[in-house]
Amino acid sequence: MTLPLLGAHMSVAGGLYLALERGASIRCSTIQIFTRNSNRWAAKELEDSEENAFRNIRAKTGIAPVFAHCSYLINLAATGELYEKSIQALITEVRRSERLGLEFVVLHPGAHTGNGEKAGLQRVAGALNRVFEETGDARCKIAIENTAGQGSCLGCNPEHLEHIVSHVNSEDRLGFCIDTCHLFAAGHDIRTEAQYAATFQRLSGHIPLQKILAFHLNDSKRPLGSRVDRHQHIGKGYIGKEAFRCLLTDTRFVDVPKVLETPKGKDLAEDKMNLRTLGKLL
Repeated sequence: MTLPLLGAHMSVAGGLYLALERGASIRCSTIQIFTRNSNRWAAKELEDSEENAFRNIRAKTGIAPVFAHCSYLINLAATGELYEKSIQALITEVRRSERLGLEFVVLHPGAHTGNGEKAGLQRVAGALNRVFEETGDARCKIAIENTAGQGSCLGCNPEHLEHIVSHVNSEDRLGFCIDTCHLFAAGHDIRTEAQYAATFQRLSGHIPLQKILAFHLNDSKRPLGSRVDRHQHIGKGYIGKEAFRCLLTDTRFVDVPKVLETPKGKDLAEDKMNLRTLGKLL
């Protein structure tokens, strides 16, 4: 069997290129990064030296694909000033990722904050159309991440994802990132082979599975349908190992990158542990 693309979200502390070196140190074949501070609106301009160092180290490590996660502040379902601010922030994310040669950026669609799902989804699609138009010369895609469904967050069911993809003008630049913890927390069971198959069968009825650009591999600290997003180490949460075995051995997704977003310290010991666990499931 071809080994799946496995890795983890890597810190860019000290320099973007260091995320690649950290990933390589624990034998990641793919990684996810932030290209900027994820909890601030302001972003320092990307220097040519940073871009060059990143591209050089990436070539040396051979890690691919490398993709980014957008700022958590972006809310494309918002209204007023926050909506406009979110659109401009996403444009910045796409442009930075394009400069670094990243394949795509992962985005939480946002929360409707009481204005209703339909209105929120319409704003998300409208915002994406503006971003795609503004960055029309870019190859970098946007991968909408499914959510746990906390509060008024959109993206917790396949119907939300279907609405978004069916209302964007540049469908070729839109894809999806499926988070296992979010899937489970939103009420989609994947704990057995039969449940896993049924969940992805339902998902395939709303979005083309070939548009899944990445997976986030996270167990869940909370039970099925909790709608609470709390990541746990692989096999140590309510999901259990069987779901991850099913995903890792699913030939439909062998070429789709899969990264950990599980808790960890600076020495990456937890990432090593989780990657070992995943390796044994093959």
